[in-house]
Amino acid sequence: MSHTPTITPRFSQAIVQAAERLGVVLPPGLYDALPRDDLSDRIPLAVQDQLWVTLCQASDDPLIGLRVGLDIQVGHLDSVGLLLMSCDTLGDAVEALLEYFPIISEGSAFEPERVPGGLRLHYRPGFDTLLDIRAEAVFGCLVHLSRWTTGQRFTPSLLAFAHAPRDSESRYRQLLGGPVQFRAPSYSIFYRDSDLAMPLIQANAAMREHLRAVADAMLAALHEQGLAAEVEQLVRAHPHWGKERVAEQLGISGRHLNRRLAEEGSSFKLLRDATLLRMAEDKLRGDQRLADIAEALGFSDESAFAKAFKRWAGVTPARFRERA
Repeated sequence: MSHTPTITPRFSQAIVQAAERLGVVLPPGLYDALPRDDLSDRIPLAVQDQLWVTLCQASDDPLIGLRVGLDIQVGHLDSVGLLLMSCDTLGDAVEALLEYFPIISEGSAFEPERVPGGLRLHYRPGFDTLLDIRAEAVFGCLVHLSRWTTGQRFTPSLLAFAHAPRDSESRYRQLLGGPVQFRAPSYSIFYRDSDLAMPLIQANAAMREHLRAVADAMLAALHEQGLAAEVEQLVRAHPHWGKERVAEQLGISGRHLNRRLAEEGSSFKLLRDATLLRMAEDKLRGDQRLADIAEALGFSDESAFAKAFKRWAGVTPARFRERA
């Protein structure tokens, strides 16, 4: 089976904790899908998709993604966050981020572009679900950590978003502390040469070398695939299969499957729902009839599919198709 993109569970915890601090009331069942003690196992990206859908359904703030990003702390980025913090300069931290970002989230990537006077850091999202909201969270996190690691000396000179503004541009500038551009060719943040030369307040050479070794090992381990990723692949191949049929294919019982997924910080229901949501969104971007999509995804009829999709995404399939 091909490898399914995953993320660090700490980032999912960070989103939930930030939402709580911002006063967003999340459904209790959401916590069942997140690890509480063992944070060594990673979470499939499909589960992260569902987490963001749930968060946005619970909040009426159009900039909830940006505000969550601005609330994320260094420790929420796994060992990579601590490694970035221990670098000598902001430029060194950006280089480390480019190398080790897959530990935080696979699928997406940062690409550097040297331009006169500095560096433009492009963000290439590896997902479609709520892309604009999550991209804003990423840049909110970048700005916040750049400020924190430099002792509040960093001020963004330009942040570019590929989407249209979700709220007033003045509110973006107020939250980010710098100018913003919308409908840009790509998502990017500009670092001046003087920004990149800024020393970091927590620079520590000994800690940096230790954390780099840890990060190297984690990066190598990403090629190994967990059970949740295998389940997602089976659901994609056989959307009509239930838990017992999937478990049988994996050579284990349904009860054992549930237990193993819980150890990885997931559950069969949440994983299956998140996977079907992504499949549905992909199909709705085409011209396939809703009845045919419902059948392909294992639903009894179009009505059952529409109800499930609205529960997952917060809008009807027809409305999603209009927006897409």
